[in-house]
Amino acid sequence: MSTLAPTPAAPTTRHEPPMIERLAAMTQASWVDPQAPQRWCEGQAHAVLLLAGDAVRFPEGQDVAAVLPELLKATPTACQVGVVRRDDEDQVARRFGSQRWPSLVFFRDGQYATVLPGMHDWDVYTARFSEALAAAPSRAPTIGIPVVSAQGASACGPA
Repeated sequence: MSTLAPTPAAPTTRHEPPMIERLAAMTQASWVDPQAPQRWCEGQAHAVLLLAGDAVRFPEGQDVAAVLPELLKATPTACQVGVVRRDDEDQVARRFGSQRWPSLVFFRDGQYATVLPGMHDWDVYTARFSEALAAAPSRAPTIGIPVVSAQGASACGPA
């Protein structure tokens, strides 16, 4: 009688929660480079990036990962999906002014458009998701105040 020894799995350095891995597989999502998060959506009219947060501290993130494929099916707009690995989420969240876990960060034509934080009831979520997909590119709400001048005058005082 012969027994076969189990073959060890290939070692990995990072483990994402199963729901995040499932989302990435189901939607053919890209794992987004935190150094250039907008590069992954270049050439895409619409893109959404999931920042799920720590699965223990923010279990809603797993809910959003489960619901996101259904939200994509509920909208006629084709949308590229990106996922940020947990170790890199804080850096990406700061870059786009996201202050709540989980968040969906939306891009239009490769530029930041808006962020949709939290988990919502289905009707509210589908409406807000559609609104976010329709949002025009805008400035990310990061630290700092945009300086806008009227007729070329300095916003800080007379020239």
